[in-house]
Amino acid sequence: MTGIKTTGEKKLMLFSGRAHPELAEEVAQQLGIGVVPTKAFDFANGEIYVRFQESARGADSFLIQSHTTPINKWIMEQLIMIDALKRASARSITVIVPSYGYARQDKKHRGREPISARLLADLLRTAGADRILTVDLHTDQIQGFFDGPVDHLSALPLLADYVGGKVDRDKLTVVSPDAGRVRVADRWCDRLGAPLAIVHKRRDKDVANQVTVHEVVGDVAGRVCVLVDDMIDTGGTICAAADALYAHGAEDVIVTATHGILSGPAAERLRDSKVSEFVFTNTLPTPGELELGKITVLSMAPTIARAVREVFEDGSVTSLFDEQS
Repeated sequence: MTGIKTTGEKKLMLFSGRAHPELAEEVAQQLGIGVVPTKAFDFANGEIYVRFQESARGADSFLIQSHTTPINKWIMEQLIMIDALKRASARSITVIVPSYGYARQDKKHRGREPISARLLADLLRTAGADRILTVDLHTDQIQGFFDGPVDHLSALPLLADYVGGKVDRDKLTVVSPDAGRVRVADRWCDRLGAPLAIVHKRRDKDVANQVTVHEVVGDVAGRVCVLVDDMIDTGGTICAAADALYAHGAEDVIVTATHGILSGPAAERLRDSKVSEFVFTNTLPTPGELELGKITVLSMAPTIARAVREVFEDGSVTSLFDEQS
């Protein structure tokens, strides 16, 4: 007989950066485990130090970090943590990125521009990530930027079932805030049995976050409109779209988005908007100044935990997609 046999079992370990520890704790609770204790701090010059307090040797490691403000710091921390896991002899490293940074920079619009979403995928791979698990990428093509498996989860079932459970579906119209989100809006229509409308807009390519809404395509008069998007940053686009719907006779407007970035003037815009409710998921932490009565945050932790378990048990993450469709 040659070689040595081992009776060791597979081991799942969940690690978290400092960007959004609340979500990591929720995922851990769903899995029935604890988040691995980690020592992490910043040096005086801004450099980041990380050390895990438990051995990761031979473990199937899952590292969760949302790319929130300050985004570059948390991306760098995630890269450092991946490197630490690689050098700690982790069996595999799955990077959980509930909200993928730089996702809007997925292609070149003009010459001399970067494709930063691809760069981020290269950085994660180079650091040592074997797999990415993420939620609602800005565009599906970003999955192809990573040279390895990408599990792309959807928040649509969570958001759509919430809206469908509180609104008279006979009066509901699903609205895409621009032509680029029509495909997603169609899936909402299929799930809720509602008609579709589209807000046509034009963005000033030389001014960030500057949008002019032109017209609404579809019947929204007297209807309860649900505007569906993947992310809301400063709130300018979505609030302008809501104003256009009200101007065309909408009875009420609800806004839903997976990722509530909510930076800059978002707090003031959401507060002053006529929109009755903004519904987000907790892929990103909600800024404290936005604890408004008309903001609802739903948890993606159960969905993420189920995907983690499927990956760990060599199951089918696709089965989750089938259930969500």
